[in-house]
Amino acid sequence: MSSTADTATGSVPAPTDGRDDPGRLWTVDEHLADILAKVRPLEPIELQLPEAQGCVLVEDVTVPAALPPFDNSSMDGYAVRTADVEGATEEFPAVLTVVGDVAAGSGTPPTVGPGEAARIMTGAPLPPGAEAVVPVEWTDGGTGAGPADAMAAHSAVPERSGGEVRIHRPVAARAHVRARGSDACTGELALAAGTVLGPAQIGLLAAIGRATVLVRPRPRVVVMSTGSELVQPGEDLAPGRIHDSNSFVLSACARDAGAIAYRVGAVDDDAATLRATLEDQLIRADAVVTSGGVSVGAYDVVKETLSGLAGEEGSVAFRRLAMQPGKPQGFGRIGPDRIPLFALPGNPVSCYVSFELFVRPALRALMGLDPVDRTTVRAVCTDAVTSSPEGRRQFLRARYEAGDGTVSLVGGAGSHLVKALAQANALVVVPEAVTALEAGAEVDVIPLG
Repeated sequence: MSSTADTATGSVPAPTDGRDDPGRLWTVDEHLADILAKVRPLEPIELQLPEAQGCVLVEDVTVPAALPPFDNSSMDGYAVRTADVEGATEEFPAVLTVVGDVAAGSGTPPTVGPGEAARIMTGAPLPPGAEAVVPVEWTDGGTGAGPADAMAAHSAVPERSGGEVRIHRPVAARAHVRARGSDACTGELALAAGTVLGPAQIGLLAAIGRATVLVRPRPRVVVMSTGSELVQPGEDLAPGRIHDSNSFVLSACARDAGAIAYRVGAVDDDAATLRATLEDQLIRADAVVTSGGVSVGAYDVVKETLSGLAGEEGSVAFRRLAMQPGKPQGFGRIGPDRIPLFALPGNPVSCYVSFELFVRPALRALMGLDPVDRTTVRAVCTDAVTSSPEGRRQFLRARYEAGDGTVSLVGGAGSHLVKALAQANALVVVPEAVTALEAGAEVDVIPLG
C-alpha cells in the first residue's frame, strides 16, 4: 500500500527530533513522519458487539463450535428418505405418511422411517432417518391440493401428522440440507487481529456466540474552528461574517476515517477562550483538530495560545511546509495525557488537504491500522498545469476517471474554492521540482474514497 508521501519523492524519511527552526521549510514527508513517530495506538478495551462496530480487532477469534451446529433444512418442505421418492412424477407421485412437524428451535424431531415424511421448516434440524428435503413447491402440501397451492397450504397448517403428502419429484441425498460445520469448523480462524469490524464481521461474531470482543476503540476527535468572523449555518450573516464550514468538513472527514467526531464549532479569536475550551474538551478527546489561526497574522489565536505551552501542558510546534495549499501547520501533544493536536490552516481547501495528508493517517495509527490508506495511481491529466510553485509539492483538486485512466482539474488553485472542492474526487500531486505540465502528461493521483 502506497503512502501519500510516496506520491512524489519516495519513502517517508526518518522522523526528526522535533526541534523546530522557525526559518526552516519542512517537507510533507518530514512533517508526516514526525507526526506518526509521536502517535501510539489506543489501548485495547472489551466492548459489546453493538459498540464494537468500526473498531479494530486486537485478537484472533476462533470458532468455538461448528457452524451451523447441526444438519438443517435450507427450504420449507418435507424431510424424506431418497428411496421413497425415487421415480416420483407429476402423474405418478410418491405418497408418504406425514409423521410430524419439525420447526426451527423445536424439541426432539420425529424419526422418518420407510414410506414416511416429516414436514420441516427452513433452519430446522434434519430429523433422524431423513436423507434429504423436498421443497414444498414439489408437493401438494399434504392437503390434496395441486403444487401451485402447496406453499399456501404448507403455511396454513401449523401442525399435522398422520396424513399424507404427494411428492412429484425425486431428490438426491443431502439435497436442500445445510451440513453441520459447512460454514465454519470448530477451531477454525473466524477473524484475524487487525480486522475492522463492519456489519458482516459483527454478524459472524454473534453467530459463533461472542457477546464481547477485544478491540482498539474508534478515536474520539474534537473538532473546532477559530475565528470571530464565523457564524453557524442557518444564522444570518452580518457584514464581514462568513458561515463556519471547516468544523463540519473536518467532523465529516474524521467520521470517514473511522473516528467518532465531536464538533465544538467556532471559537472567537481570544486566547483565554480558546485555552478554556481546549481544557474542557480534552477529557473526551483522543485527538484535537483546530482550523485557522496558525499563520503570522495579528489575530492568529491558535498559534499565540499554543506556542508557549510547556511542561505538563505539553507542546505544539508550528511549521512552514513546502506544500500548496497548507503551508502553515501546527502539531503537538497537549495536556497530561499528551493528546495529539493538529492545528490546520483556516482556508477550506488547505484545511481539507491537510486533514487528508496528516490527520487521517494519524487517526488510523491510533486505531492500530496501516496509517496511510489512500493508494496512489498514475493517470493522464487532460489539463495543463501552468504555474506550480517551485520547491513546493502542490495538491490540485481533480476528477479522476478510473475507467479510462484520466484525470481533469477542477477549479483553480485558490484555497478558498469550496465549490470546486465539492466537485473533486481526487488530488493531483505536482512534485516540488515541477513548475508546469503539458496537457496529456502522466501524473500521480490520490483518489479520495
